[in-house]
Amino acid sequence: MSDTSLRLNWRDSLSSRLLFLTIAAILLIELVIFIPSAVGRRDTWLDNRVQAARIAALALEAAPSQLVSEDLSEELLNNAEVVTVAEIGGGIRQLLLAPEEPVGGAMITIDRTSESFLDRLSHTVSTAFTPSGRVLRVVDVSNDEGYLIEILVPEGPLKNELEAFSHRILGLSLLISIGAGGLVFLLLLCLVVRPMQIVTDQIMRFRNDPSQIIGNQARTKRRDEIGRAQNALADMEEVVSDAFRQRERLARLGEAVAKINHDLRNSLSAAQLVSDSLSKSDDPRVQRALPRLERALERGINLTESTLQYGKAETPKPVLQTVNLHDTVEEAASETLAGHAMLRWTNDIPPDLQARADPDHVHRIFANLIGNAARAAIEARGPESAITASVCDGGLILRDNGPGLPRKAKDNLFQAFSGSASKGGTGLGLTIARDLARIMGGDITLKSTGPDGTCFHVTFETPVGA
Repeated sequence: MSDTSLRLNWRDSLSSRLLFLTIAAILLIELVIFIPSAVGRRDTWLDNRVQAARIAALALEAAPSQLVSEDLSEELLNNAEVVTVAEIGGGIRQLLLAPEEPVGGAMITIDRTSESFLDRLSHTVSTAFTPSGRVLRVVDVSNDEGYLIEILVPEGPLKNELEAFSHRILGLSLLISIGAGGLVFLLLLCLVVRPMQIVTDQIMRFRNDPSQIIGNQARTKRRDEIGRAQNALADMEEVVSDAFRQRERLARLGEAVAKINHDLRNSLSAAQLVSDSLSKSDDPRVQRALPRLERALERGINLTESTLQYGKAETPKPVLQTVNLHDTVEEAASETLAGHAMLRWTNDIPPDLQARADPDHVHRIFANLIGNAARAAIEARGPESAITASVCDGGLILRDNGPGLPRKAKDNLFQAFSGSASKGGTGLGLTIARDLARIMGGDITLKSTGPDGTCFHVTFETPVGA
């Protein structure tokens, strides 16, 4: 799949959504700010009209007998941008300035001496959405103490003022939101979206074809969530790449073993024929060694078959019976340690100790454990190397005086091709041994490891006792 096919369209992309959400958030904030601003704009407009009416009233008081001509009255009203001016006091309403023609249209009273914010907000919204033609009767404090001033003013100019104010605020809000949204978009694009696109592309490639993992995802020094995700993806790709390479090696190994198995079985079959011929010999030494030779040949044949079965993720089913653990472990040790005369072997398992198990499985388990222990102990201790088998905690203990397991082998213990402590080892021995123990209802665990040696604990379905 190409990179372009991995890209989302603009409607589904994270960057587009971030841009739209940023613009929407700024517009929402501007709306919250606009509402009290519009109310303040309406109050300022009314304040200007009331103040102009107060000045007109003062001019009227300065006239002789407080009388003015019709032309002067009209000029004062036009300057104040009001229709009428009246004064209220002592329960009497005195008309100071009046138009030549009566005022018509629906009238709305605004008492600014007791008006709350909700009243102001309600009237602002009403003015914005109500058709022009109404007349506002505004009552406010007069110049004279104890008196009120009353003006009549058409609502149309106020509506026009609020509309013009709204258009200016809307244009400014759009400019700010687009500018801020673009800046936030660019920052997020560099810091979040682009890195996430890289991570997303890598994950989608892995989903579509895990076997084609590139494994070269660049690491980053970022310490935030994005950086940790990128580094975790790089680690995952490395692990997956190793796993696929290991799977390929296992597949090739399985093919090789399958080819070898045929020839090996033919060779072992020929050896069985020779052993059958030897069974006719009267030599006492041959008769004593023959049973062990036959068992070794049979185990060799079974081993080749079980190796293929392991490659198929299958474990041979056990044939449970009563097994003498002392003799079975001793036989596994004598075969495994045949070429290690310098190593001291001690079998402290009681001679009559028995368990319900498969004798071949038990033999293979301890052959693997003893072989690993012998190589480690001899390499570290030389002539002073020693292995001891004993009973402890309802199972068998196998202890060596080797150098202990290295950290890598300890962390990957019982994992095929990963848990080997010896150079060039595959780690299959411990893996097969644990599988054999578990299929019999038991287990193998690492009891301890260190400079004084390593100790494995082997249990069976039914705990054993001395």
